[in-house]
Amino acid sequence: MPRKGEMFSGLTVALVTPFRSGIVDEDGLRQLVEFHVEQGTDCLSPCGTTGESPTLSHQEHERVISLVCEQAAGRIKVMAGTGSNSTSEAIRLTKYAQSVGADGALVVTPYYNKPTQEGFYQHFSHIADSVEIPIVLYNIPGRSAKNMEPETIIRLSEKKNIVAVKESTGSMDQSSAILNRSDLTILSGDDSLTLPLMSLGASGVVSVVGNIVPKDVKGLINAFNSGDIQAAQKAHHNLFALCRDMLGLATNPIPIKAAMQLLDRDSGEVRLPMTPLEDSSIKLLEKSLSAYGLL
Repeated sequence: MPRKGEMFSGLTVALVTPFRSGIVDEDGLRQLVEFHVEQGTDCLSPCGTTGESPTLSHQEHERVISLVCEQAAGRIKVMAGTGSNSTSEAIRLTKYAQSVGADGALVVTPYYNKPTQEGFYQHFSHIADSVEIPIVLYNIPGRSAKNMEPETIIRLSEKKNIVAVKESTGSMDQSSAILNRSDLTILSGDDSLTLPLMSLGASGVVSVVGNIVPKDVKGLINAFNSGDIQAAQKAHHNLFALCRDMLGLATNPIPIKAAMQLLDRDSGEVRLPMTPLEDSSIKLLEKSLSAYGLL
């Protein structure tokens, strides 16, 4: 069946928020947008987990979204992170993203307060009813403490502007249930699961490793879509060590920021409670980057 969120198929990069001396590095952020335009990235998602949204002030959160939309200038899509564990705050951020020209909003399941399934439904329904832009649900129980069950997601698919799910449960069965019983687009929320999920019918990925190798991630997606499964498998295995480093060495976005610093693409600075990658892990990361041919 046709999928509602196909406008977000392909490679969306979960964009880091660059900092210098504790302040959002606006020039650095503009340069990152330009890098992805040049690399052919399909969409950018600022102010998500990788963008350290929990430690951005409300003013900073809005500024990052508006700056990315302004710099993108229609050359690349923007799926702004606008989630909150407060429904009213998520509505405010999503309305703001719409007002500055975002193409869509990535809205994470409420974290910490652990709503019921009815609470999930009401939360996302209120957000969807408050705006016209497409909404991408972001289901990540490892961060939010509770899974939004397939039945709830399928029920939400009846909302016209709820178009896709960033699927970060790691469950193939959950994705299969959503694809089987709704017209929502599935986007992988884990780089290492992009190819397996696409084999089920997913349409792309919201990628962390795409911050450093966007062409290679897009190459995997394009190979699969063109029917060259062998090339897609080769790309998957080439990327696998890097993908696992981004999750295995420390909590995201600590490793990806360290990698970007090693590649002279970012200061590497993170905000507390995130702390810099430990020296022993940096050595492992350097080894992986060298093996990949980036260092």
